[in-house]
Amino acid sequence: MLLAGLLAMPVRAQGGPATAAAEPVLRHPVFVLNSLDADVSVIDPVSWTELRRIPTGKEPHHLYLTPDERSLIVANALSDSLTFLDPKTAEVQRTVRGIVDPYQLQFSPDMKWFVTAANRLNHVDIYRWDGQELTLAKRVATARTPSHLWIDSKSRTVYSSMQDSDELVAIDLQTQTIKWRTRTGPMPADVFVTPDDRTLFLGLTGGDGVEVFDISGAEPRLLKKIPTGKGAHAFRTAGDGRHVYVSNRVANTISKIDWQSQQVVASYPAPGGPDCMDVSADGRYILVTSRWARKLTVIDTQTRQVVRQVKVGKSPHGVWTLDHARR
Repeated sequence: MLLAGLLAMPVRAQGGPATAAAEPVLRHPVFVLNSLDADVSVIDPVSWTELRRIPTGKEPHHLYLTPDERSLIVANALSDSLTFLDPKTAEVQRTVRGIVDPYQLQFSPDMKWFVTAANRLNHVDIYRWDGQELTLAKRVATARTPSHLWIDSKSRTVYSSMQDSDELVAIDLQTQTIKWRTRTGPMPADVFVTPDDRTLFLGLTGGDGVEVFDISGAEPRLLKKIPTGKGAHAFRTAGDGRHVYVSNRVANTISKIDWQSQQVVASYPAPGGPDCMDVSADGRYILVTSRWARKLTVIDTQTRQVVRQVKVGKSPHGVWTLDHARR
C-alpha cells in the first residue's frame, strides 16, 4: 500500500511538469539542518512535506549517529553545543554544552573517540567517549579553518582538510599529535578514505575536481586529480562497496566516482548548490541539500532525474535518514 501510494503521487522534476514517478520508500523521518535558521527540518518521507522544525543552536552544519544508533547528534557551531535527537521519532533527547565550535564531527570506529573540527578557531578537538559522556582529551592546533574529518578504519588516524590554508593534516589519535601535513588544491573540503585505508579522496571547493592521495606510507603522495565539476565539496558512498558520490556545488551536479579505477562513471543534475547527501537503503536515490535554493532534492540515479524537491529552511546543509545505504 505504501509503495502504491508513492508511485501514484505527482512528482515535479526540476524545470518540468508534474509526472508520475518512483520515489524512495522510507520508514523514518528525513532530517535537514538549516544552518542560518538554527533549526532542523523534519520531513515526512511518505507525503514529502516538512512536519515541523526543531530549534537547535546557531549554525547547525553537520550531524552524526552515535555508535549505539540511539541518538543523532547535531553539531551547533556558533552555540558551542550538541543536540541529541531520536533518529526514529525526531524527539529531542538532550543538549550538551561546552563543545567548542563543533563544525564537523566524527566517531572513531572503535567507539572510543569523538572528534570535532573547530572551523572558526583553527583547532581539532579529541574527546574520549564512554557511551554517554564526552571528556576533552586534547585540543590540537592545526592551520586555518579545519573543515571536514575522516577517521581510518583502525581508529588510529584523523584526517582533516584545512579550508583556508589549502592543506590536509593527519593526526595520530593515540598521541593526539600531528603526523604530517601536505599542500592541496584550493579550498579543500570533504574527505573520503577507501575501506583499505590506502587511498584518500579530497574535494576541492575552490577548484573543479577531487584530488587523490596515496596514504599507505609514512608521507602522503598525490596520485592524480579527477575532474568532476566546479565546487567539488561533499562525499557520500553509494553503498555498493565500490563507488562514492561527490557534490559539485557550483556546477550543480553530482559525480559518481569508481574508487578502484579513480574515474567518474556517471553524473546527475543537482540544482541549487548541492551540498551534503544521503543515499536510500536500496542505493537508488540520492537525497541532497540544495544549499542556495532552500530545498531538499531527491535524485533517481537510474533515470538521472530530479524526482522531488521539498522546501526547507535557510542554507540547508546536513541531511540524514535512518533508512540509508551502508557507508
